[in-house]
Amino acid sequence: MPTIRLSDYLTAPTSGMLDGTPYEHLEKSELADFLALWEDRHRQALTRLSHRIHPTAQIHPTAIIGDDVIIGPRVRVWEFSTVRAGSVLCDDVTVGFNCEVTRSFVGERAVLGHRIGINRTLVGTDAHLSANLTVAAISMWSPHMSNPERDIVLRTSDGLYRCGTPQFGALIGDRVQTGNSISLGPGVALGRDCRIATGVTLAARIIPDHSVITAPHTSEVHVRRRPAHRGRTTAGA
Repeated sequence: MPTIRLSDYLTAPTSGMLDGTPYEHLEKSELADFLALWEDRHRQALTRLSHRIHPTAQIHPTAIIGDDVIIGPRVRVWEFSTVRAGSVLCDDVTVGFNCEVTRSFVGERAVLGHRIGINRTLVGTDAHLSANLTVAAISMWSPHMSNPERDIVLRTSDGLYRCGTPQFGALIGDRVQTGNSISLGPGVALGRDCRIATGVTLAARIIPDHSVITAPHTSEVHVRRRPAHRGRTTAGA
């Protein structure tokens, strides 16, 4: 089976807040192994932290933060956003207006724009995700989406990669940038420095570093002139 090593996509936290926790060695993990152990490793991390939310983090009063979320120094979470289910926001992350972050790891200095929803997703350092981006984590082909059973599978050049779980959204590499109104997952791995244009829908595949992904219809815009309006003529004129 092909392998997906997190070190090919993500940079582990460097600031020190997560030192001594399993997240310190994030780069050493293989994706399927990490996903299988994620919840246990997160619980271990919580027991080793002196404070779960850093005192310098700025969280808007209307934001909702789960009891098992880890938030690093200088993080900003804006109005009406929710961060929950064992998510990690590393140093200097920005979560914009009305976002939903569920069971996700967001690397240092990453920016989530307005109205973004990510689920079971790993986001790299300095990534910038623009407004109205959604990452789905469950296959619609599961018999019951509220209790998913269908394993998430990615297509690679070496064959199919099985994530070993029915819930996985995306692996978004360092410095990835996106336009708006984008749908990703379930099961996407975006290499470092990728650019995704507005309107793209992408799932179940691996994208190499430095790729540019566009939606063909965004360039197929046609402009034509309307017929000139002709006023009514008066009979006998």
